[in-house]
Amino acid sequence: MSRSTSRPHPRKPRLLVAFAAMLAAMLAAQPVVAADKAKKTVSEKTEAPRVDVISTTPLPSLGTAREEIPAPVQTATSEDLKRSQSLDLTDFMNRNLGGVHINDVQNNPYQPDVSYRGFTASPLLGNPQGLSVYMDGVRMNQALGDQVSWDLIPRSAISTITLMPGSNPLFGLNTLGGALSVQTKNGRSHAGTSVQTVYGSYNRRIVEMEHGGYNDKGLEWFVTINDFRESGWRDFSPSKVQQMFGKLGWSNARTDIDLTYAFAKNNLIGNGFTPVEFQRQRYSSIFTRPDQTQNNSNFLNLAAKHEINDRVLFSGNAYYRKIKTRTLNGDGNDDLLEDGEPGAPFVGGVYSPGADCAAGAADADEACSGTLNRTRARQHNYGLSGQLTFLGELAGHRNQFIVGAAYDRSLVRFNQSTEFGLLNASRGVEGVGVFEDDNNKFLKGTNTTYSVFATDTLSVNERWHWTVSGRFNKVNVDNRDQLVAGPGGAGTGSLTGNHDFIRFNPAIGLSFTPNKLINPYIGYNEGSRAPSTIELGCADPAFPCRLPNSLAGDPPLRKVVTRTTEAGLRGNIEGMRWNAGVFNANNEDDIIFVASGNTTGTGYFKNSDTRRRGVELGLSGVIGERVLIGTNYTFVDATFQKAEELPGENNSSSFENTAGEDVIAVRKGDRVPLIPRHQAKFFVDVKATQQWTVGADVVALSSMFVRGNENNQHQAGGDFGGKGETGAFAIVNLRTSYQITPMVSVFARVNNVFDREYNTAGVLGERRVNFDGSITGEEISTTAFGPGAPRVGWFGVRVELDPPKKRGAAADRD
Repeated sequence: MSRSTSRPHPRKPRLLVAFAAMLAAMLAAQPVVAADKAKKTVSEKTEAPRVDVISTTPLPSLGTAREEIPAPVQTATSEDLKRSQSLDLTDFMNRNLGGVHINDVQNNPYQPDVSYRGFTASPLLGNPQGLSVYMDGVRMNQALGDQVSWDLIPRSAISTITLMPGSNPLFGLNTLGGALSVQTKNGRSHAGTSVQTVYGSYNRRIVEMEHGGYNDKGLEWFVTINDFRESGWRDFSPSKVQQMFGKLGWSNARTDIDLTYAFAKNNLIGNGFTPVEFQRQRYSSIFTRPDQTQNNSNFLNLAAKHEINDRVLFSGNAYYRKIKTRTLNGDGNDDLLEDGEPGAPFVGGVYSPGADCAAGAADADEACSGTLNRTRARQHNYGLSGQLTFLGELAGHRNQFIVGAAYDRSLVRFNQSTEFGLLNASRGVEGVGVFEDDNNKFLKGTNTTYSVFATDTLSVNERWHWTVSGRFNKVNVDNRDQLVAGPGGAGTGSLTGNHDFIRFNPAIGLSFTPNKLINPYIGYNEGSRAPSTIELGCADPAFPCRLPNSLAGDPPLRKVVTRTTEAGLRGNIEGMRWNAGVFNANNEDDIIFVASGNTTGTGYFKNSDTRRRGVELGLSGVIGERVLIGTNYTFVDATFQKAEELPGENNSSSFENTAGEDVIAVRKGDRVPLIPRHQAKFFVDVKATQQWTVGADVVALSSMFVRGNENNQHQAGGDFGGKGETGAFAIVNLRTSYQITPMVSVFARVNNVFDREYNTAGVLGERRVNFDGSITGEEISTTAFGPGAPRVGWFGVRVELDPPKKRGAAADRD
């Protein structure tokens, strides 16, 4: 058993001291205002303007005024998603929220890696995860790898979203760079019926229906169904997404109960990175195939709120989720013998496997050109959480105190196998029925988390608001290898192991609200996450894993601890909301993925120290009555904070170390891959007439270093193909909508109007496969990229069977 303990922060956050001095000076210049001692009941609290009240915990709560939260929180509603014509939640965030960008590693619209301030929430098993995601108070990060399957969150069910920045401890594990909280629709807030259809490029077809209602008996109901299909803009990339979400609720003057059921059955093809040589021949080309993910999910959540009295509110939930995930990945065979080696399947430099790559052949592992890697994961997640909110006074000052606890448990079964096969002319792998015994894995595990949390917001007067928070987490990861007896560890081949990770994370912040024009804030918080099953099983550089498919008995990793300091100004000027701030996040024992020399995802995890610091600027609002605009800019300086020696076989700056390995020297200050330093966004919607609206948005990113170029020194040329970074790009998207009748509207959208070719991710690697599917006699160093979608367009029709003025008339209870 391993037990992790935290180390003290090495020095005081200088940013806090400097900003506190500035606030003290501002206080001295302001007249003293007497504290407002007026008592507020729970009912009075909920009558605050909804747009300005934000829940500061995962569970729906009374919330806190935006101006009193010491962080630049971003929010959006279902109307914002509808206006932007976004495909899903990630598409909306990429084009509208500051600090968010997407790495299209899989190149499937429902499988992006979402990055916020340089921290990631990814659907890929094995990616280091730094963002937590909640839906109606239930943590959506999965136990096996902390990954987030975005295809299991239907856009049409979303009522509001809140993006909480920093390592806010109230949102629990994985909240290193931020937390995303989604609240879903109900029949009272979204009464009515609508049907929407979309058709467009690459046979994209979407049918979406939603219906909500309520009666005078306190009952309410809401259901939405989404069916998405497309052939995909890249070769051999069809996908199908089927989602259903339903909610049945009952409420009276003091009690509110909701039972939610969500179902998804999705078949996603994401063909990943493409060698730069293939991309030059055809932009839509792929490397090898298939790359398929199948997700089947059933989700139940029982949520309740009850006003115990005028000053005490209870809220809680109990949930159960079952997820079945299957993957099938066709890759090149890394063990293929080269020309000139004994038994090599090459004749005169031409690949010729002969009978050696066939069922029953003893040399299939060295003669077959491809592999089919299969995984099957079953996860049963269940848990309870609850909290009490107390409204009142502390030492004569207005005060809100929240205390709560949570219990989460997951049962995991994970199977893996590898079959040898042959690559055909289209670079698809055809299995031959021979399996690699050494790569078979069968793991059972449990992941149990106990949490206790509390937060208190004290308003010293109407201008000064102190917030103090904390959360205690105890995590147990218990793995049991079903094929190799334990105990596990490096070199044993067994995955068996029992690991405990314990930590208390604090937070403190101050907000100053002298008027609506300006609102300074400052905060310091800490967050942590425990290594996942996948990371604990893939941490030995001597045995790199083929992610997301391989595990090994490796040395345990340490938990990640992030300490974030941020400060800024925000306010409202004539209807325009603005913000300007700085942040600094130091990651102790950050878990990073180290690429290990090919384009198929092989590598391992290790602990390192990193830092992400930056600047955020934003402006949004309504000009007159016809123009809605928004713009933001984010600078992120993401760097390594400790010298490292990492594998670098395909990096032009590599050298041979004393062990005879090709490595690169990463220095303190080198930039972390796949994080752009600059990103800017702009959107505008103009109501040309009462019925017709036109809009546009622009997303611009600077260049990013690719994985394998952690030392930022790789140069193309000679034996090394492709640059070690992506190019900067700016993408322009247009949209329009027209209200034909009060019930019928039409809309259209064009993405990447100027048909720009660009890349959103990449890796230094090697290949043995040519564009025509033939096999080379030696490994060729290359850079593989994740290309962005070309110009595409869609149009749709939406029919609302209830007059628009009636829809959403009731305030959202949450």
